Amino acid sequence: MSKSAAAHVATPVKATIHMGDVASAAAGLLASLAPAEPELVLIFASPSATLPVLAAELRKGLPVACRIVGCSSAGELSGEGYSNGTAVAIGFPARSFRSEVLVLDELSRLPVSRWMTGLRDLVQRFRPDPGRRLFGILLVDGSAQQEEVLVATLDAALPHVMVMGGSAGDDLDFSQTFVIADQAVLRDVAIFCLIETDLEVRDLIFDHFRATETRMIVTRANPAERSLLEINAEPAAEEYARIVGVPVGELSPLVFARHPLLVNMGGRYFVRAIRQQTEDGRLLLMSSIDTGAVMSLGLAEDLTEGFEAMLRNLPATPSLILSFDCILRRLAMEHAGLGGVIKDIFNRYNMAGFNTYGEQHGGMHMNQTFVGLAFLDPEGH
Repeated sequence: MSKSAAAHVATPVKATIHMGDVASAAAGLLASLAPAEPELVLIFASPSATLPVLAAELRKGLPVACRIVGCSSAGELSGEGYSNGTAVAIGFPARSFRSEVLVLDELSRLPVSRWMTGLRDLVQRFRPDPGRRLFGILLVDGSAQQEEVLVATLDAALPHVMVMGGSAGDDLDFSQTFVIADQAVLRDVAIFCLIETDLEVRDLIFDHFRATETRMIVTRANPAERSLLEINAEPAAEEYARIVGVPVGELSPLVFARHPLLVNMGGRYFVRAIRQQTEDGRLLLMSSIDTGAVMSLGLAEDLTEGFEAMLRNLPATPSLILSFDCILRRLAMEHAGLGGVIKDIFNRYNMAGFNTYGEQHGGMHMNQTFVGLAFLDPEGH
Protein backbone atom coordinates (compact mmCIF):
# COMPACT_ATOMS: atom_id res chain seq x y z
CA MET A 1 0.00 0.00 0.00
CA SER A 2 1.34 3.43 -0.91
CA LYS A 3 1.90 6.05 1.75
CA SER A 4 -0.81 8.24 0.23
CA ALA A 5 -3.29 5.37 0.49
CA ALA A 6 -2.08 4.48 3.98
CA ALA A 7 -2.79 8.02 5.13
CA HIS A 8 -6.49 7.31 4.65
CA VAL A 9 -6.47 4.12 6.72
CA ALA A 10 -8.44 4.43 9.93
CA THR A 11 -7.00 2.43 12.82
CA PRO A 12 -9.05 0.77 15.60
CA VAL A 13 -10.11 2.94 18.51
CA LYS A 14 -10.39 1.83 22.12
CA ALA A 15 -12.08 3.28 25.17
CA THR A 16 -12.26 2.30 28.82
CA ILE A 17 -14.66 3.60 31.42
CA HIS A 18 -15.43 2.73 35.02
CA MET A 19 -18.97 1.49 35.36
CA GLY A 20 -21.42 3.47 37.40
CA ASP A 21 -24.48 5.00 35.84
CA VAL A 22 -24.88 3.05 32.58
CA ALA A 23 -26.09 6.00 30.51
CA SER A 24 -23.09 8.07 31.59
CA ALA A 25 -20.73 5.18 30.89
CA ALA A 26 -22.16 4.75 27.41
CA ALA A 27 -21.79 8.46 26.72
CA GLY A 28 -18.15 8.29 27.77
CA LEU A 29 -17.45 5.35 25.45
CA LEU A 30 -19.32 6.94 22.55
CA ALA A 31 -17.19 10.06 22.78
CA SER A 32 -14.29 7.90 21.54
CA LEU A 33 -16.16 5.40 19.37
CA ALA A 34 -18.72 7.44 17.44
CA PRO A 35 -16.29 9.76 15.56
CA ALA A 36 -14.58 6.67 14.10
CA GLU A 37 -17.84 5.53 12.46
CA PRO A 38 -17.20 1.90 13.36
CA GLU A 39 -18.27 -1.12 11.35
CA LEU A 40 -18.00 -3.34 14.43
CA VAL A 41 -17.69 -2.70 18.17
CA LEU A 42 -16.41 -5.25 20.67
CA ILE A 43 -17.29 -4.67 24.30
CA PHE A 44 -16.20 -6.47 27.48
CA ALA A 45 -17.46 -5.54 30.92
CA SER A 46 -17.82 -6.47 34.57
CA PRO A 47 -20.02 -6.77 36.49
CA SER A 48 -21.60 -8.74 33.68
CA ALA A 49 -25.16 -7.64 34.47
CA THR A 50 -24.40 -4.18 33.10
CA LEU A 51 -23.26 -5.42 29.70
CA PRO A 52 -26.57 -5.80 27.78
CA VAL A 53 -27.86 -2.49 29.14
CA LEU A 54 -24.64 -0.80 28.13
CA ALA A 55 -24.86 -2.31 24.64
CA ALA A 56 -28.40 -0.96 24.27
CA GLU A 57 -27.22 2.52 25.21
CA LEU A 58 -24.31 2.35 22.79
CA ARG A 59 -26.68 1.31 20.01
CA LYS A 60 -28.33 4.74 20.17
CA GLY A 61 -25.13 6.57 19.27
CA LEU A 62 -23.51 4.29 16.69
CA PRO A 63 -24.10 3.95 12.93
CA VAL A 64 -27.17 1.90 12.06
CA ALA A 65 -25.11 -0.78 10.31
CA CYS A 66 -22.61 -1.17 13.16
CA ARG A 67 -22.70 -4.52 14.95
CA ILE A 68 -22.10 -4.68 18.70
CA VAL A 69 -20.57 -7.93 19.94
CA GLY A 70 -19.12 -8.76 23.34
CA CYS A 71 -19.09 -10.96 26.40
CA SER A 72 -19.03 -11.04 30.16
CA SER A 73 -15.51 -10.99 31.54
CA ALA A 74 -13.34 -12.04 34.46
CA GLY A 75 -11.84 -8.54 34.35
CA GLU A 76 -10.67 -6.12 31.72
CA LEU A 77 -7.31 -4.92 30.46
CA SER A 78 -6.37 -1.62 28.84
CA GLY A 79 -3.87 1.20 29.16
CA GLU A 80 -5.05 1.45 32.77
CA GLY A 81 -3.71 -2.04 33.44
CA TYR A 82 -5.91 -4.81 34.81
CA SER A 83 -9.27 -3.66 36.16
CA ASN A 84 -12.69 -4.81 37.33
CA GLY A 85 -15.94 -2.90 37.30
CA THR A 86 -15.04 -1.32 33.98
CA ALA A 87 -16.08 -1.57 30.35
CA VAL A 88 -13.59 -1.82 27.51
CA ALA A 89 -14.85 -1.07 24.01
CA ILE A 90 -12.99 -1.41 20.71
CA GLY A 91 -14.27 0.08 17.47
CA PHE A 92 -13.22 -1.01 13.99
CA PRO A 93 -13.78 1.90 11.57
CA ALA A 94 -15.75 1.10 8.41
CA ARG A 95 -13.13 2.96 6.37
CA SER A 96 -10.55 0.22 7.04
CA PHE A 97 -12.55 -2.82 8.15
CA ARG A 98 -15.37 -5.00 6.84
CA SER A 99 -16.99 -7.73 8.92
CA GLU A 100 -19.73 -10.33 9.16
CA VAL A 101 -21.03 -11.89 12.36
CA LEU A 102 -22.19 -15.49 12.75
CA VAL A 103 -23.80 -17.01 15.84
CA LEU A 104 -22.78 -20.63 16.40
CA ASP A 105 -25.56 -21.89 18.64
CA GLU A 106 -26.36 -24.94 20.75
CA LEU A 107 -22.78 -25.52 21.87
CA SER A 108 -23.86 -28.19 24.33
CA ARG A 109 -25.46 -30.23 21.50
CA LEU A 110 -22.42 -29.97 19.17
CA PRO A 111 -24.20 -29.52 15.81
CA VAL A 112 -20.84 -29.66 14.00
CA SER A 113 -22.26 -30.25 10.51
CA ARG A 114 -24.54 -27.23 10.82
CA TRP A 115 -21.66 -25.08 12.08
CA MET A 116 -19.51 -26.18 9.12
CA THR A 117 -22.25 -25.29 6.65
CA GLY A 118 -22.83 -21.93 8.30
CA LEU A 119 -19.14 -21.04 8.26
CA ARG A 120 -18.70 -21.97 4.61
CA ASP A 121 -21.81 -20.02 3.66
CA LEU A 122 -20.45 -17.06 5.62
CA VAL A 123 -17.24 -17.01 3.58
CA GLN A 124 -19.19 -17.27 0.31
CA ARG A 125 -21.37 -14.29 1.26
CA PHE A 126 -18.38 -12.34 2.52
CA ARG A 127 -16.29 -12.73 -0.67
CA PRO A 128 -12.94 -11.81 0.89
CA ASP A 129 -10.81 -9.27 -0.93
CA PRO A 130 -7.45 -10.96 -1.70
CA GLY A 131 -5.74 -7.58 -1.33
CA ARG A 132 -6.72 -7.26 2.32
CA ARG A 133 -5.85 -9.18 5.50
CA LEU A 134 -8.47 -11.66 6.68
CA PHE A 135 -8.90 -12.89 10.27
CA GLY A 136 -11.52 -14.14 12.69
CA ILE A 137 -12.45 -13.28 16.28
CA LEU A 138 -14.22 -15.84 18.45
CA LEU A 139 -16.10 -15.10 21.69
CA VAL A 140 -17.39 -18.20 23.47
CA ASP A 141 -19.83 -18.84 26.29
CA GLY A 142 -17.41 -20.98 28.25
CA SER A 143 -20.12 -22.44 30.49
CA ALA A 144 -20.94 -24.95 27.74
CA GLN A 145 -17.35 -26.29 27.94
CA GLN A 146 -17.18 -27.21 24.27
CA GLU A 147 -14.33 -25.01 23.04
CA GLU A 148 -12.15 -27.91 21.89
CA VAL A 149 -14.69 -29.14 19.34
CA LEU A 150 -15.67 -25.61 18.37
CA VAL A 151 -12.16 -24.42 17.49
CA ALA A 152 -11.39 -27.68 15.68
CA THR A 153 -14.52 -27.10 13.57
CA LEU A 154 -13.47 -23.55 12.76
CA ASP A 155 -9.99 -24.72 11.81
CA ALA A 156 -11.41 -27.40 9.50
CA ALA A 157 -13.97 -25.09 7.87
CA LEU A 158 -11.64 -22.07 7.52
CA PRO A 159 -8.12 -23.52 7.38
CA HIS A 160 -6.56 -20.39 5.88
CA VAL A 161 -8.14 -17.90 8.30
CA MET A 162 -6.24 -16.80 11.41
CA VAL A 163 -8.74 -17.18 14.26
CA MET A 164 -8.31 -16.30 17.90
CA GLY A 165 -10.47 -15.36 20.82
CA GLY A 166 -11.47 -15.97 24.39
CA SER A 167 -14.03 -17.66 26.60
CA ALA A 168 -16.38 -15.35 28.49
CA GLY A 169 -15.71 -14.94 32.20
CA ASP A 170 -17.62 -14.22 35.38
CA ASP A 171 -14.99 -12.72 37.69
CA LEU A 172 -13.88 -15.79 39.69
CA ASP A 173 -17.39 -17.08 40.33
CA PHE A 174 -17.43 -19.67 37.50
CA SER A 175 -21.19 -19.37 37.62
CA GLN A 176 -22.88 -17.66 34.68
CA THR A 177 -21.19 -16.42 31.52
CA PHE A 178 -22.70 -15.13 28.30
CA VAL A 179 -22.04 -13.38 25.02
CA ILE A 180 -24.02 -10.59 23.38
CA ALA A 181 -24.89 -9.83 19.78
CA ASP A 182 -26.26 -6.31 19.63
CA GLN A 183 -28.67 -6.18 22.60
CA ALA A 184 -29.40 -9.92 22.75
CA VAL A 185 -27.97 -11.87 25.69
CA LEU A 186 -26.96 -15.30 24.41
CA ARG A 187 -25.96 -18.42 26.32
CA ASP A 188 -24.71 -21.78 25.04
CA VAL A 189 -23.42 -20.04 21.91
CA ALA A 190 -20.26 -18.63 20.37
CA ILE A 191 -20.01 -15.55 18.21
CA PHE A 192 -17.65 -15.62 15.27
CA CYS A 193 -16.63 -12.39 13.54
CA LEU A 194 -15.02 -12.69 10.09
CA ILE A 195 -13.10 -9.49 9.42
CA GLU A 196 -10.88 -8.06 6.71
CA THR A 197 -8.76 -4.93 6.92
CA ASP A 198 -6.26 -2.72 5.11
CA LEU A 199 -3.98 -2.80 8.16
CA GLU A 200 -1.15 -5.21 8.85
CA VAL A 201 -2.24 -7.87 11.37
CA ARG A 202 0.10 -10.01 13.50
CA ASP A 203 -0.95 -12.77 15.87
CA LEU A 204 0.70 -13.05 19.29
CA ILE A 205 0.84 -15.88 21.81
CA PHE A 206 2.70 -16.11 25.12
CA ASP A 207 2.76 -18.17 28.29
CA HIS A 208 5.26 -18.05 31.13
CA PHE A 209 5.76 -21.71 32.01
CA ARG A 210 8.14 -24.51 31.24
CA ALA A 211 7.66 -28.17 31.99
CA THR A 212 9.52 -29.66 34.97
CA GLU A 213 10.65 -33.26 35.34
CA THR A 214 7.64 -33.96 37.59
CA ARG A 215 5.25 -36.21 35.67
CA MET A 216 1.75 -37.35 36.56
CA ILE A 217 -0.66 -39.84 35.00
CA VAL A 218 -4.39 -39.17 34.78
CA THR A 219 -5.80 -42.46 36.07
CA ARG A 220 -9.44 -41.33 36.15
CA ALA A 221 -11.06 -38.40 34.37
CA ASN A 222 -14.40 -37.25 33.02
CA PRO A 223 -13.59 -35.33 29.82
CA ALA A 224 -17.18 -34.18 29.29
CA GLU A 225 -17.18 -32.49 32.71
CA ARG A 226 -13.51 -31.45 32.44
CA SER A 227 -12.86 -33.08 35.78
CA LEU A 228 -9.87 -34.96 37.18
CA LEU A 229 -10.91 -37.69 39.59
CA GLU A 230 -7.59 -39.45 40.12
CA ILE A 231 -3.94 -38.60 39.54
CA ASN A 232 -1.41 -41.42 39.96
CA ALA A 233 -4.27 -43.64 41.25
CA GLU A 234 -4.88 -41.22 44.15
CA PRO A 235 -7.72 -38.71 44.70
CA ALA A 236 -6.87 -35.86 42.33
CA ALA A 237 -6.92 -32.92 44.74
CA GLU A 238 -4.91 -34.76 47.41
CA GLU A 239 -2.25 -35.94 44.97
CA TYR A 240 -1.93 -32.54 43.31
CA ALA A 241 -1.60 -30.86 46.71
CA ARG A 242 1.08 -33.36 47.73
CA ILE A 243 3.06 -32.76 44.53
CA VAL A 244 3.04 -28.97 44.83
CA GLY A 245 3.68 -29.09 48.60
CA VAL A 246 0.48 -27.40 49.80
CA PRO A 247 -2.07 -28.75 52.30
CA VAL A 248 -5.15 -29.84 50.39
CA GLY A 249 -7.28 -27.43 52.43
CA GLU A 250 -5.20 -24.51 51.18
CA LEU A 251 -5.68 -25.10 47.47
CA SER A 252 -6.89 -21.89 45.85
CA PRO A 253 -7.00 -20.10 42.47
CA LEU A 254 -3.62 -18.54 43.28
CA VAL A 255 -2.04 -21.96 43.95
CA PHE A 256 -3.53 -23.25 40.70
CA ALA A 257 -2.17 -20.20 38.86
CA ARG A 258 1.36 -20.75 40.19
CA HIS A 259 1.47 -24.54 39.64
CA PRO A 260 -0.27 -25.38 36.36
CA LEU A 261 -0.70 -28.76 34.74
CA LEU A 262 0.87 -29.10 31.29
CA VAL A 263 0.17 -31.57 28.48
CA ASN A 264 2.37 -32.11 25.45
CA MET A 265 0.65 -32.04 22.07
CA GLY A 266 2.55 -31.97 18.81
CA GLY A 267 5.81 -31.23 20.61
CA ARG A 268 4.45 -28.19 22.42
CA TYR A 269 3.20 -27.85 26.00
CA PHE A 270 -0.25 -26.48 26.71
CA VAL A 271 -1.66 -25.51 30.10
CA ARG A 272 -4.68 -27.38 31.43
CA ALA A 273 -5.65 -24.88 34.10
CA ILE A 274 -7.44 -25.87 37.30
CA ARG A 275 -10.40 -23.68 38.12
CA GLN A 276 -11.48 -25.20 41.43
CA GLN A 277 -11.42 -28.12 43.85
CA THR A 278 -14.69 -29.89 44.67
CA GLU A 279 -15.80 -31.13 48.08
CA ASP A 280 -15.40 -34.75 46.95
CA GLY A 281 -11.76 -34.24 45.98
CA ARG A 282 -12.00 -33.72 42.23
CA LEU A 283 -10.21 -30.99 40.30
CA LEU A 284 -12.30 -29.11 37.75
CA LEU A 285 -10.33 -27.86 34.77
CA MET A 286 -10.82 -25.12 32.19
CA SER A 287 -10.06 -27.59 29.36
CA SER A 288 -10.85 -31.21 28.68
CA ILE A 289 -8.47 -34.05 29.53
CA ASP A 290 -8.63 -37.83 29.11
CA THR A 291 -7.81 -40.79 31.28
CA GLY A 292 -4.30 -41.94 30.47
CA ALA A 293 -2.95 -38.48 29.67
CA VAL A 294 0.56 -37.71 30.88
CA MET A 295 0.86 -34.34 32.60
CA SER A 296 3.88 -32.34 33.67
CA LEU A 297 3.97 -29.84 36.48
CA GLY A 298 4.65 -26.37 35.15
CA LEU A 299 7.27 -24.02 36.54
CA ALA A 300 6.67 -20.30 36.25
CA GLU A 301 9.37 -18.24 34.58
CA ASP A 302 9.56 -14.45 34.36
CA LEU A 303 6.03 -13.11 33.98
CA THR A 304 6.92 -9.98 32.03
CA GLU A 305 10.40 -10.14 30.46
CA GLY A 306 9.53 -12.60 27.70
CA PHE A 307 6.15 -10.96 27.23
CA GLU A 308 7.66 -7.56 26.57
CA ALA A 309 10.37 -9.06 24.37
CA MET A 310 7.65 -10.53 22.16
CA LEU A 311 6.05 -7.10 21.84
CA ARG A 312 9.37 -5.39 21.11
CA ASN A 313 9.89 -7.78 18.20
CA LEU A 314 6.91 -6.32 16.36
CA PRO A 315 8.07 -4.21 13.37
CA ALA A 316 6.29 -1.12 14.70
CA THR A 317 4.28 0.02 17.70
CA PRO A 318 0.73 -1.27 17.13
CA SER A 319 -2.21 1.08 16.90
CA LEU A 320 -4.00 -1.58 18.98
CA ILE A 321 -3.41 -5.06 20.36
CA LEU A 322 -6.72 -6.88 20.83
CA SER A 323 -5.91 -8.93 23.92
CA PHE A 324 -7.26 -12.13 25.47
CA ASP A 325 -5.47 -12.94 28.73
CA CYS A 326 -6.35 -15.76 31.14
CA ILE A 327 -7.63 -14.75 34.58
CA LEU A 328 -5.09 -17.08 36.21
CA ARG A 329 -2.19 -15.24 34.53
CA ARG A 330 -3.60 -12.04 35.95
CA LEU A 331 -3.81 -13.53 39.46
CA ALA A 332 -0.18 -14.62 39.27
CA MET A 333 1.02 -11.20 38.10
CA GLU A 334 -0.96 -9.31 40.70
CA HIS A 335 0.32 -11.64 43.44
CA ALA A 336 3.87 -10.96 42.23
CA GLY A 337 3.30 -7.21 42.60
CA LEU A 338 3.67 -6.58 38.87
CA GLY A 339 0.54 -4.49 38.40
CA GLY A 340 2.50 -1.31 37.71
CA VAL A 341 4.84 -3.01 35.23
CA ILE A 342 1.92 -4.56 33.36
CA LYS A 343 0.06 -1.25 33.26
CA ASP A 344 3.08 0.38 31.64
CA ILE A 345 3.35 -2.41 29.04
CA PHE A 346 -0.36 -2.32 28.25
CA ASN A 347 -0.22 1.45 27.84
CA ARG A 348 2.91 1.58 25.65
CA TYR A 349 1.65 -1.11 23.29
CA ASN A 350 -1.97 0.10 23.09
CA MET A 351 -3.52 -3.07 24.49
CA ALA A 352 -7.22 -3.61 25.18
CA GLY A 353 -9.29 -6.71 25.88
CA PHE A 354 -10.45 -8.94 28.71
CA ASN A 355 -9.47 -11.67 31.15
CA THR A 356 -10.80 -15.00 29.97
CA TYR A 357 -11.69 -18.48 31.17
CA GLY A 358 -9.73 -19.87 28.20
CA GLU A 359 -8.05 -18.75 25.01
CA GLN A 360 -8.34 -19.94 21.41
CA HIS A 361 -5.57 -19.75 18.82
CA GLY A 362 -4.56 -21.81 15.79
CA GLY A 363 -7.29 -24.42 16.21
CA MET A 364 -6.43 -25.01 19.88
CA HIS A 365 -8.22 -24.20 23.13
CA MET A 366 -5.72 -23.37 25.86
CA ASN A 367 -5.40 -21.86 29.33
CA GLN A 368 -3.12 -19.53 31.27
CA THR A 369 -1.97 -18.02 28.00
CA PHE A 370 -2.04 -14.58 26.41
CA VAL A 371 -3.19 -14.41 22.79
CA GLY A 372 -3.60 -11.23 20.83
CA LEU A 373 -3.94 -9.52 17.46
CA ALA A 374 -1.65 -6.57 16.78
CA PHE A 375 -2.86 -4.00 14.24
CA LEU A 376 -0.02 -2.11 12.58
CA ASP A 377 -0.30 1.10 10.59
CA PRO A 378 0.68 0.45 6.94
CA GLU A 379 2.84 3.58 6.86
CA GLY A 380 4.98 2.05 9.61
CA HIS A 381 6.42 -0.50 7.12
